[in-house]
Amino acid sequence: MRTGGQRRGIQSWWVALSFSVMFSCVERVSGQIKYSIPEELKVGSVVGNVAKDLGLDISSLEERRFRIVSGSEDAQFKVNPNNGVLIVHKNIDREQLCESVSPCMINLKMVAENPMEIHHVSVEILDVNDYSPSFQEEEHIIEIAESIHPGKRFQLPTAQDPDVVMNTVRLYKLNQNDYFNIQIRERGDDKIPFLVLQKSLDRETHHEHKLILTAVDGGNPPRSGTLNMTVIVLDSNDNHPTFSQEVYSATIPENVDVDTSVITVKATDLDEGVNGDIEYVFGGQLDRKIYAMFSLNKDTGEIRVKGEIDFEKAEVYKLDVQATDKGQPPISTDCRVIIKVLDKNDNKPEIDVTSLSKTVSEDSKPGTVVSLISITDQDAGLNGKVICSISDNMPFELKPSFQENMYSLVLKQHLDRESVSHYDITITATDCGQPPLSTFKTLSIDVSDVNDNVPEFLHSPVELYLVENNVPGNLIFSVSASDKDLNENAGLTYHIVREESSHQRITAFLNINSDNGQISALKSFDFETLKTFQFQVGATDSGSPSLSSNVTVNVFILDQNDNAPVILYPVSSNGSAEGVEEIPRNVNAGHLVTKVRAYDADIGYNGWLLYSLQEVTDHSLFGLDRYTGQIRTLRLFTETDEAEHKLVILVKDNGNVSLSATATVIVKVVEPKEAFAASDVKSAAKDDEDSNVTFYLMITLGSVSVLFLISIIVLIAMQCSKSTDYTSKYLQETNYDGTLCHSIQYRSGDKRYMFVGPRMSIGSTIVPGSHANTLVLPGRRRTSEEVS
Repeated sequence: MRTGGQRRGIQSWWVALSFSVMFSCVERVSGQIKYSIPEELKVGSVVGNVAKDLGLDISSLEERRFRIVSGSEDAQFKVNPNNGVLIVHKNIDREQLCESVSPCMINLKMVAENPMEIHHVSVEILDVNDYSPSFQEEEHIIEIAESIHPGKRFQLPTAQDPDVVMNTVRLYKLNQNDYFNIQIRERGDDKIPFLVLQKSLDRETHHEHKLILTAVDGGNPPRSGTLNMTVIVLDSNDNHPTFSQEVYSATIPENVDVDTSVITVKATDLDEGVNGDIEYVFGGQLDRKIYAMFSLNKDTGEIRVKGEIDFEKAEVYKLDVQATDKGQPPISTDCRVIIKVLDKNDNKPEIDVTSLSKTVSEDSKPGTVVSLISITDQDAGLNGKVICSISDNMPFELKPSFQENMYSLVLKQHLDRESVSHYDITITATDCGQPPLSTFKTLSIDVSDVNDNVPEFLHSPVELYLVENNVPGNLIFSVSASDKDLNENAGLTYHIVREESSHQRITAFLNINSDNGQISALKSFDFETLKTFQFQVGATDSGSPSLSSNVTVNVFILDQNDNAPVILYPVSSNGSAEGVEEIPRNVNAGHLVTKVRAYDADIGYNGWLLYSLQEVTDHSLFGLDRYTGQIRTLRLFTETDEAEHKLVILVKDNGNVSLSATATVIVKVVEPKEAFAASDVKSAAKDDEDSNVTFYLMITLGSVSVLFLISIIVLIAMQCSKSTDYTSKYLQETNYDGTLCHSIQYRSGDKRYMFVGPRMSIGSTIVPGSHANTLVLPGRRRTSEEVS
């Protein structure tokens, strides 16, 4: 029987010797570290320096979070993260941890991060002889008939010793006497004591014998326990039951149904009557847990399942069955029944995620370890062999470790957060049993952003149509770009790309809001001076390193009616245009008196001039062509018509708010001879007095004529080369019912414009934002070819 003094009675020199020998036993086995320590080692004792034995850098242990992650139930051990020393954290009792299992191994799983490493450390708990053998009974009574012949054996109770190997029971001794001796028989690993009768008994001489059975273990020093025995001498019944086998074997599957028959033992007795009737009972030395698992029919010897059979709790059951006859005194014998449990696939695999990086950068290289995974299955054989897999179409893969059922989840291809920013990876662990059992576990992994996308503009190039005479400092346009990245990698700032070139000097008058891309002009633009220009806007993100892109902005200045018509003829003098024309009185109707000439620096409707008579002395005599400015006679002169007529001509453009100029023509009607003479005199006077004015007027008229002819030629060429696919359309000026007699074409940027009047055939559409009669001609070349 165990007592406190027995358990703690190990001499100090033995503990010191054992500790020094076993503690120094450190070895590497298949990439693992193994330590051996004795049980009952004092809390705080050093087991070994794991980091040093593994070759780890001790200075980085704390930063790498070196720790025990599994394998140490109830935290029997702990590791110092500062120096990697493994120490005893709780009192270690080998008998509580492993019971009778030998060797007693505790497997520890240790992890260090950055980079991820996993190490396996095994600690063998060596048995210390801290238990003494003990018997379940304080006194054992044996009844022996006097008729029993010497040599007869009687099985005695066995002593229990929780220690293992050499420290368990090794021998039995009996106190000195004349009638009995001890014989030890081995049944498997067990030593069974038998009381052997050496000398015939005589009840009349000694009706009982007092004996002491001593069980001694193999410790150093050895421990022992005693059992008091009383042998009562009886008469008669001199044949004992005999089993057909001394050892019976049976096999049953786990989870077998309750009341299933396992095996039937059979014993016979040569006696007759009650001395030959046999009853079967379980041996009294069995663990009481066995009584809850099996039942025994006392009459037939049949053993049936009584409780839940679980292979993971016990693989083998050892039963002692005793057969006793009903004689007086009864005689008994026993046998051993060994029941082996067959494993069934009744346990699903277990997935243990040892370490997991929940966020992976999208620029991580293939082969990066994301998680360490351990798979366990409590079943044995194929039932415990596990196949592990992950979801299809994932940029990850499972790589097995050198140790069975250990896996690393690694990146197998490059990631793109802009395509997929989150992954739910389902790990499937399936054993090889029949039918197979599976376990699923989902790992959630986020992909962190890297600045790998340049800003993108919605349109490139960008076209801006800006009306001239804009207010300096006002907003004229806004550009916007987007970035597929996140956070600061997508934060954009805008700037104008300024280059040292004559074409780009205009950008000095542009300003941009770096936050929202709003562009303002610091000067007012004049269509007559500048019709088009371009500049570039850059967008830069806030990543590190930052990425940027540019977009070209093509600016087209749109004309406003800001120029009044200028009278070319008659020549202006002192701020007014006035001329004198003399015509013979005998001219016919339709005679060209003169032609008022004017031009307008604007284009389109803004530059389309119309002529009208503001004042005339006789409306029946003179007519003015609205479009050409020609003044012609409407009828023949009569004798009653006045000799001098004043005509005031208004020249007006067609802008929304039209601008105008006036010219005055004095027509003098003379007799034919006077007209010819006056004409000669006038010509001579002009040659002498106004030669300079005439010279400049000729240059001006010549230039206008040349430009007009060139425009007509270009228009004819374009109309001839126009595709037949274009259909003619007509635009009608609602306020005019006449016919336009001329047209003007011009270019602005990559667009071609044509100014037309009412009822002129066109093959184009009106540009939004321009005047109604300013048209965009369909190009016969690609846009890229038109831009120059």
